[in-house]
Amino acid sequence: MNGSGAALLCWGYVLGLLLTGILGVSAQFVPWQEWAGLALGAALLGMVAATVMPRFWRMGPSWKAWVAAGLVAALAIVYFQFRVPEPGANDVSRRVPEEEFASVQVEGKVLSMPAVTRSDHARFWLQAKRLRENTEVTGKLYVTIPLLQATGIYPGHRVVVTGNLYQPQPALNPGAFDFEAYLAREGAFAGLNGREVEFAQKGQGKPWGWWRLRQRIIRAQVRWLGSPAGQLVSSMVLGRRAVDLPYDLRDRFIRAGLAHVLAASGFHVSLILGVVLSATRRFSERTQFSIGLGTLVIYVGLTGIQPSVMRAAIMGVAGLIALSGDRQVKPLGALLLAATLLLLFNPLWIWNLGFQLSFLATLGLIVTLPALTARLDWIPPAIATAIAIPLAVFPWILPLQLYVFGVIPTYSIFVNVITVPLSIIITLGGAISGLVALIFPLAGSALAWLLYYPAHLLIAIVQFFTSLPGSSLTLGTIGLVQVFTLYGLMGLVWLSQWCQKRWGLVALFAVGLIASPMVYSHAASMRVTVLATSGEPVAIIQNRGKVTLINSGEADTVQYTVLPFLQQQGIARLDCAVALSADRDRGWLQIRKNVAVEAFWRNPALQEKFSSPSQSLPVGEKVSVGNSAMTLVSARPPLLKLQIRDRDWLFLGKVQPSEKDAYGKIQTSPQVLLWSGNSLPSDWLETLQPQVAIASSSTVDADTLLQLRSQHTQLYKTGQDGAIQWTPHAGFETTHSQVDADAAFDY
Repeated sequence: MNGSGAALLCWGYVLGLLLTGILGVSAQFVPWQEWAGLALGAALLGMVAATVMPRFWRMGPSWKAWVAAGLVAALAIVYFQFRVPEPGANDVSRRVPEEEFASVQVEGKVLSMPAVTRSDHARFWLQAKRLRENTEVTGKLYVTIPLLQATGIYPGHRVVVTGNLYQPQPALNPGAFDFEAYLAREGAFAGLNGREVEFAQKGQGKPWGWWRLRQRIIRAQVRWLGSPAGQLVSSMVLGRRAVDLPYDLRDRFIRAGLAHVLAASGFHVSLILGVVLSATRRFSERTQFSIGLGTLVIYVGLTGIQPSVMRAAIMGVAGLIALSGDRQVKPLGALLLAATLLLLFNPLWIWNLGFQLSFLATLGLIVTLPALTARLDWIPPAIATAIAIPLAVFPWILPLQLYVFGVIPTYSIFVNVITVPLSIIITLGGAISGLVALIFPLAGSALAWLLYYPAHLLIAIVQFFTSLPGSSLTLGTIGLVQVFTLYGLMGLVWLSQWCQKRWGLVALFAVGLIASPMVYSHAASMRVTVLATSGEPVAIIQNRGKVTLINSGEADTVQYTVLPFLQQQGIARLDCAVALSADRDRGWLQIRKNVAVEAFWRNPALQEKFSSPSQSLPVGEKVSVGNSAMTLVSARPPLLKLQIRDRDWLFLGKVQPSEKDAYGKIQTSPQVLLWSGNSLPSDWLETLQPQVAIASSSTVDADTLLQLRSQHTQLYKTGQDGAIQWTPHAGFETTHSQVDADAAFDY
C-alpha cells in the first residue's frame, strides 16, 4: 500500500472515532443498536466515497483504499464502544448507601499524589479494595479529604477513608462542569467525601514511583524561589497537572491566553530535545539517537502519560529515527501517525480537550507557519518567528475554543509574542535546575533561584494584561455546524490556491459566520432561565438584547453556575441586576468583577447588609427593563413580580420565620411561582393558584407538595430537573431528568 492509502486508513480511523460524538460520548449507556447503526453508516460512507472520489481525484487512493477506510472507520466505532468505561458487577459505585449522609469506610490503594482543590481540600484517586464490613469491591474513587488529613499520603499507600460515598452529579445547568462525565472518562463512577484517613498497614514507607522524582524537583525549585514563582517554574517544566499551582495564578494565565505555557506540551519537548541534540552534535548519530530517546522517556515519565506530551514524544522519536537514518521527516505524516498511535492506545482521548488543542496547534504550525514566516522576511528571523508562531496557531484553535468556552483572550497574540523569550528562559532554566536537583537538590535550588526575576516578570506581565479592561471577549459558544464549517474553510485556504489568493474574503466570511448568529440571538431571543441552585431562586431573563439577573446566590454558586452560564451565552453585560435577598454580597462582588452591570437594584430591606454600590428598589413601583417590567411587591417577605410577555412571574426570596404570617396580606395572581421549596402557607397558595411552580431544590415540603398537586400546578424541582428554561414558542423545558441510580445500572 502506498503512502496516500496508509494515510487514508489513518484518517478513516480518526473519522470513525469522531463519529461517536453523534451518540453523545458522555452518556453512560448507549444501546448496541445505535452503535451498530453508526458503524454500518461509516462502512456505507466508505463505499460511497469509493464510487465518487476516484472520479474527482484521479491521482488519489484507489477505490479499494476508500472501501478499506470505511471499514476501518466502522471498526473504530466498535473499538471505541468496547473501550468506554463501565462499572463492573462489584464496582464500589453500586454500594452507595440510600441514606444521603450515611458514613462508610473504604479501604484501597492510593493511585495519585494528593492535590489541593479550590475549596482548600485534598483530592486523589483511590483504587477501592473493600468496604470495612469486609465486602470486596472494585473500581476507582475520586476522594476529597481535609487538607491536613493528606499529610504523609503517597501513591501506593494502603489507606482507609471514612466519609460519605456518593454518586456524581451530571451538569444541571447549561455551561456548567459535568462532574459525572468527567469521572466516567477517568473510569470512576462514584466519589468519596472523606472526613478521616488512616493507614491500613503500619510502617508503610514511601513506595517508589516517578512522583518521587517529581516532588524532589518541585521542592528544590520552591525552596529558594518561594511561592508562587517556584510552582510556576516547576509547572512550566513538568506541566500544571504535576504541580499545585495557586488557582488564582493559573486562572490568570488561562485568561491571558498562556494556558499552553503551564501545560507540558510540544513546546517543552521540542525545546528540551533541541538543546540535547545541540549539546550532543559532536557525537555519532547512534549516540544522539540513544541520548535523545532517553531524554524523551525520562520527560514523559516525569510529566505523566498526557496526550499532548505523548504526541510530542512520538513526533520526537520520528525525528530521531530520521536523523539517525539521514532521512527527511514529513511533518504532516508524523502528526497523523502520532494521532493514530495514541488513539489506538486510548481511543477515548479523541474527546480529550488537551489532545484536540495539541494536535490543532501543531497542525497550525505545520500548515500556516511557513507562509507567515515568508511574509515576515523583512524583519529579523528570531522576531519573525516569535510573531508568526501565535499568529499561526490562533486561527486553528479558535473554533474549538469558542465551541467549548465561548471566550477569547483579547490580548492573547500580543502577550504570547512578548513572553516568548521569558518562556524559553524559564523552561530551559527550570529543566536544567530540575535535572541537577535530582542529583543534588541544594544545587538545583541555587540554579532555580537565578530564575527569580524572569518568573516574577512573567507573573507581572500576566497580571497587568488580565487587569486591563476587556482582557477577555465573551462571545458565547458556537454550534458544531459552525465549528466544522470554519475548519472546512481553513482546509480550503490550505489546499486551494484560488482560496489562498482570496484569504481575506474567506476570513471575512468566517467572522460573519461566528458573529451573525450571535448578534441575531442576542437581539431576537426571548428566554427565561431558572438555574439549578439550592436556596433562593436565581434566574436570568434574556429579552431582545436586554439581560436581567435576579439574585446571585452564594460565591460558589456564582463561580460554578452563574458565570459559566453567562459565558456560554456570550453575556458580558447585565442591563439590570436585582438582589432580592442575601445575607452577604460576596456573590455580587464576584459578578461585578467579571461582568459589567448597568443598573443594580436591591431590596431596601438589605440596606444594612449590602456593601456593593446599588440603588434601592421602591416597593410597589413598576420598573421597566426593555419589554418587561418588575415590581417589588413586598420587601419583607421579599416578593418580586416580573411581567414577561403575557405571564406574571412571582419570585419569593429567602423568608425569615417571623415573616411567614405576612403572606396573607399580599394579593397577587401569578402564572409562575419561584421559591426555595420550603413550606408555604396553605391559604396563600390557595389565593395564588399558580399554573407553574419552580422550586430551587431537589425536594419540596410535603404539605406544600400535596396542595400544589391538588391544584394541578405543574411542578419543577431544579435539583432533579436541572435548569428550567422558558421560551414563548417551546414553553417550559428541563435541561436534565434525574434517573434512579439503581435503575441506571440495570441495562
